[in-house]
Amino acid sequence: MPSPAGISGFDASSRALNTVLASLEDSKAENIVPIDIQGKSSLGDHMVIASGRSHRHVAAVADHLLKALKDAGFGAARVEGLASADWVLIDSGDVIVHVFRPEVRDFYNLEKMWLAPDLEEETLH
Repeated sequence: MPSPAGISGFDASSRALNTVLASLEDSKAENIVPIDIQGKSSLGDHMVIASGRSHRHVAAVADHLLKALKDAGFGAARVEGLASADWVLIDSGDVIVHVFRPEVRDFYNLEKMWLAPDLEEETLH
């Protein structure tokens, strides 16, 4: 499947990540944490976790991001959770974005799961 504008997969993935990070910064999302999941998951190349201050802010951050991805040529991303705006998941293919209210983010603590030490590299005796 060709990448947008004939860009290689790596470049398209980096461009998508840059679009996501710029949009989140512009929307005043908080605690933005990009995580490289290449080689760890077939879900995508990058995961980004961010917080909004309230239901309304989470929804506004997600709406702004969806528009930014579409305007940048990445098409319509898949989205879940926008109606309740506690935890919105946006899947653009190469980049998966989670936007949480702070309490929900603390409860699920996705960063701990994805940023934990790689146990495959340790030798168990």
